[in-house]
Formats: sequence, C-alpha cells, structure tokens
Amino acid sequence: MGAIPGTPTGHHTRGDRSRTVRRGGARSARRPTAALTALTVVAGALLTAIPAFLPPGAPGGATARAAPADIPGGLILVLDASGSMAEDDGTGTTRMDDAREALGTAVDALPEGYPTGLRLYGSENSDCTDTRLAQPVEPVDPEAIRDALGSVGPTGNTPTSLALERAVEDLPEVPHGAIARRTVLLISDGESNCDGEPPCEVAERLAGDGVDLRIDTVGFRIGEEGRAELECIAEAGHGTYYDAPDGEALGRELERAARLSADGYRFEGEEVNGGADAASAPTLEPGGYLDRIGPGETRWYAVDLDDVSTADVAVTAVPHPGVAVHRRDGLLLTLSESSDKLRRCVRQDVRFGDDEGAMILTGAVSRVPSPNGNATCDTAGRYLLSVERESEEGSDGAHWPIELRVAVEEPLPDDVRPAASATSYGAAGPDSPLPTDEPVDIEGGTGFNDAVELAPGVHRDRLLPAQTRFYRVPVGWGQQLRYRVEFGNEPTLEERSASSWVRTVAYAPHRAPIGRGDFRAERPYRGEESAVDMGTVPVTWTNRYESSAAVTPVRSPGDHYIAVSLGPGATEIARNAAIGVVLRVDVVGEELTGPGHDAVPVSAGEGDASGAEGEGERDDGERDAGNGDDSAAPGESGAADGAGWGAPLMAALGGAGAVLLIAGVAFAVARARAPRAGPARPAPTGAAGGPNTGADTGANGDTPNNGYDTRGDR
Repeated sequence: MGAIPGTPTGHHTRGDRSRTVRRGGARSARRPTAALTALTVVAGALLTAIPAFLPPGAPGGATARAAPADIPGGLILVLDASGSMAEDDGTGTTRMDDAREALGTAVDALPEGYPTGLRLYGSENSDCTDTRLAQPVEPVDPEAIRDALGSVGPTGNTPTSLALERAVEDLPEVPHGAIARRTVLLISDGESNCDGEPPCEVAERLAGDGVDLRIDTVGFRIGEEGRAELECIAEAGHGTYYDAPDGEALGRELERAARLSADGYRFEGEEVNGGADAASAPTLEPGGYLDRIGPGETRWYAVDLDDVSTADVAVTAVPHPGVAVHRRDGLLLTLSESSDKLRRCVRQDVRFGDDEGAMILTGAVSRVPSPNGNATCDTAGRYLLSVERESEEGSDGAHWPIELRVAVEEPLPDDVRPAASATSYGAAGPDSPLPTDEPVDIEGGTGFNDAVELAPGVHRDRLLPAQTRFYRVPVGWGQQLRYRVEFGNEPTLEERSASSWVRTVAYAPHRAPIGRGDFRAERPYRGEESAVDMGTVPVTWTNRYESSAAVTPVRSPGDHYIAVSLGPGATEIARNAAIGVVLRVDVVGEELTGPGHDAVPVSAGEGDASGAEGEGERDDGERDAGNGDDSAAPGESGAADGAGWGAPLMAALGGAGAVLLIAGVAFAVARARAPRAGPARPAPTGAAGGPNTGADTGANGDTPNNGYDTRGDR
C-alpha cells in the first residue's frame, strides 16, 4: 500500500537505511558452465515466452482490470431524491427513472471490487434531516444498488449540506500516512432549500487540502441557480462539475466521473517528509518515495553520490484530473551539488502547457558524470533536489501527491569500450511501417507502477476525457521503440464547437520523458480521425553525453513507457463516455548482448557473443550492477552513424581495450525476456509533429537535461 505523510514537520532522515555507494570498479560476472547456461536459456525462454504470445484476456495476458484490494478509498454516490425528481423529463419518463438507469450504467462500468456506496436525500419526507445510506461503501454490487434505487419515491426537500456531511462519513477512513482516492459524486436537479451552512462552504471544509477527498457534482436538467451552486461545490471540493441536460448525458457523465475515481493513479513507495529547506532535506536511497506538495511550496531531498555513478531522480505529480489549472502551473525540479555551496547541476520545468484542466505531470533530473570527470557536478558528496510547485491565481489549491523514484547506475566495467552514440531514427522514423494485425483489447495502467506490458502488434483501448493510460514495452540494447496512437471517428454532441487535444509521450526506464524529435506527439481533437506518433533512437550507453532531449534519455535497456492522454475538454465533444484508441507498437532492430562497441546480436548465440553487459540501475537497493539488464542491437536504424561522441571518447572510455566475453545466467534471462523484432508490416500512415518543448538548464559546464516535452503527460 502506498503511503503519504501528513503536513511536513521538520527534519526526517533514514538512519536505519544507511547504504554505502560503491565507487568506481566493475563487478565481476559469475561464469556458469556452458551446460547451465544453455539450460537457463531454454528454461527462461519457455517460461517467459508463453505470456508474450497469449492474447489479452487469456491466462497470463491482459485482462479487465479489477480494483486492487489494498487501495484505500472509494466512491459514494449521493442522489437528490427530492420531489422535483418526480417531474417529467420531457420524454414521458420521470427524472428519477433517468437517474436509476444512468446510475446502473455507471456502476456497471466500475472495476470489480471497487468500494462503492449510495446515499439518498429527500427520499422519504419533507424534513431537512431526510438523508439515508441506501447501500454501504463496499465492493461494488450493481444489483444491490439497483435494488436500492428501485424503491425510491421522490418526496421531500433538498438538504444538500447534510447529505454531503453524511456522505464523507460513509467513506472509509484513510489509514495514517496512506494515499486515498475518496470521491463524493453528488447528483442533483436543483439547489438546496434547507437552512444552515451553505453547501459550498460545507464542501470546502470537508475537502480540506484535497489530498484524500474530492467532490464531483452532476447537474441534471438544472436551472441557473442550481448550476451555480453545484459548480461552487465542485470547485470548493477540488472536483469537477458535469452538466447533464438529458438522461443520455446523465449516464455519460456519471460513468466518466465514476471511472476517473476508480482509475486513479496507483502509487508505490514509502512515505517521506520533504524538508522545508536544504538543511532539513531527508536523505533518499535508491527506491520509491511518496510525499505531497501544496501551491507555492518547495520540498527538499538529498542523495549521497560517488564520483562515477549516474543518478536519476524522477518526480510524478498527480493532481485531481481535470480541475482548474493555468498553463504555466507545474513543477520546477532542480538538482544541485552541495559540498561547499549550492551549485546547480540541472533544472527542469514540468508544466501543463494549457488551461483545459489538470493532468499527471512527470519530470526527471539526472547527474551524469562527464567523460573526463572534471565538471562541477562530477564530485562525490551530497546532492540536493528541490521540487517547487508553481501555481497561478485561480488554479485549484489542492495538495498534490508526488511520487519520487531514485535510481543509481554504476559505471561500465573498465574493460568495456561502449559503442558510439546513436542519434538517428533511421528506418524507425516517422514514415516507418507499423503492424497491421487485428487489434486485441487491453486496458492500460493508471501510471508507471501498473503499466500494462505490450508486445509488438496492434492493441485497442478506451480513454476518458482527462485520463492518461500507461503501457510499457521492453526495449534492449540497440533497439528502438516505435509506435502510433490512432483515434477514430466518434459520435459527437450536436451544436458543440469545442476543441481539445490528444497526445502521447514516451519515457525511458528511469522515467525521464523522451523528446519528440521528428515526431508529432500532439494533435487537436474534435471527434474526428487523428493520430499521434512517437519513436526513439537506438538504446545506446553513450547517448547520455548528447545534447538532444530525443537522444539523451535513451541510454539504458529495459521497460520504456508509453503514456496516452485525452484532454479534459473532450467532455464537450464526445457523445460516448470514453473514446476508442488503437496503438500500433513495434520494437525495431535486433537485440545486442551489451553496450560494448563490439557487441553482437543476441541471436548469434553465446559462443559468438561479445561486449560486456552494462551496469544495472539500482532503484530498490537490491539490484546488483552488471545484472544483465535486457540488451539489444541496432537493426536498420542507422544507429552507428558516427554522430556525436566518436573514436577519441571511445578510446578514453575503453580502458583495458579488448572486451571480455561475459555469458551467464543474467544474460540468458535478459535474452529470454527481451522482445524480438519481427519484420515490419505496413500500416496506414498517420501524422507527425508535436507541441513546443521546454528547455532544461545546467550550470558551470554541467550536463543538462535538455528540451524535454513537459506539458501534462508529455
């Protein structure tokens, strides 16, 4: 279960988690006998290959997502059952009949097991204390909720404030330090008519800083005064107001709101209280951490580094989806060396880039030692990360949960001479063919931690407005990720001229966003056919020394992430609750045995392999360096184009010169796990291009994180 601290209160260090970061030297690979290696290769290939060939829905493949049992929180539906709900909706059906059908549709769409309950108000008498819990918050039971709705006869007044108070009490309590996604979803056709504290003030008091509670509202065939009240409740409750002028719209908006609640980001990590200043920064070791940050606040963290390892710190902020933000809102990440005074190494801005509504934000900063070891941030010592939240007036003021991931990658062994950097897309560029298989249905993850693995092929998913789906694709040494996301024609609302956007971003294994380069990763969305494209250069160790944001992060093998987002403004466009998307995914090129300049394709077999495997990133304090992370090779990508860091640097990095043959169990397992690229298949061409990129700045000659596309999930 993820955890999140309360309001930060001073210094917090981890004396019980001390760790010595090994300096310099290479870790020797254990050499199994040839027979053991062969057995490992065969067994590993059989065990790992089976799930890759199963279609989604088959055992071992992707299936419909169920709600995790250990995630605190839940959803309480609060229905106005006052006398006005007995009125005709204009079609010969009562408003209450529409509500019954719409709520049934919404609960049917929820993941199995998601805690969901129902509260009614104004359903029994005209007393302003008339509210009752019709179905407790427990694993969703659509039939029980339908039964509870079936006996409702609209009768009384509209005690909205009291219903809100009781609804929050109905939700499960949040365990101390836990991240909870508790949602009150209020459905009403009019304003409150009972005395007492106004509903808007009640919502503001109940929601507090917004970390663990949001209040959404749906106005059904509602007048101006009622709409204004529900909009105020949603704004004060860090939620969203949905307008439903008829029964069809009510079903659509309820399904959207309920699914966004259930499909919230799945956090992983241990709680940490970021310092209010540099002096109180807690020391983080490799692993995952959870904190929170309010508007205008800055959190400080520290990492102890040697003088040769690469360190990556990724930060993901998760606002309530779709709430009000300004395009300049976001996070400013700064990594500084602090041995004498704070000297900035790298900085990255991560901003929404538009004002449609909040989306997940992810950025990363890295300390990459320079080739000659004489830059400002090459020294061993204590490094400080500051995370500053920038928020304009009028933006939602809820605190954001943030997830931090710290990873340390040890240097290559002295006897490995890395291959030259690969800066060209080659045959995997924007015009490259993509798979044309029949699509298989999948359901993407809510974030990095539950991202759904995709094999090369064609996949089909559905996306809600204000939602981001996550996927992961294993990519080895020398290989390239290439994909397209297609959006088909969708039924649109009549007399609506709104426009939104669709976008995608690719992330490296250390969660750094990969610059879009030659691709178009964002397009306007109006319900018509559209496509966004993305791809990477070949995974090459020496790419870390390049300056392009499309190249620099592509330096380690492993799971590369795909995020696909639909703008919040699509609620004003799409007639269906969710829209269909098709992902065409390919991994281009043969996998190499390692990062060395003389590494050979894995398919050549152990006897011909050369080029030692690279050092693995430590992200949990347990993974060993040189552990045989997935490795791969360039295919027809033009990877070895000689651009960037060439022969002089390779000679300097080579050390011992000749590369030793290293073949072991870790290599065999990596080989079995990595995808094999098949022949490329033609697909309908899509468009290319994308949004403006942001720029990261380094100081004093230090290596920058350059030009990442940083708006929303970009």
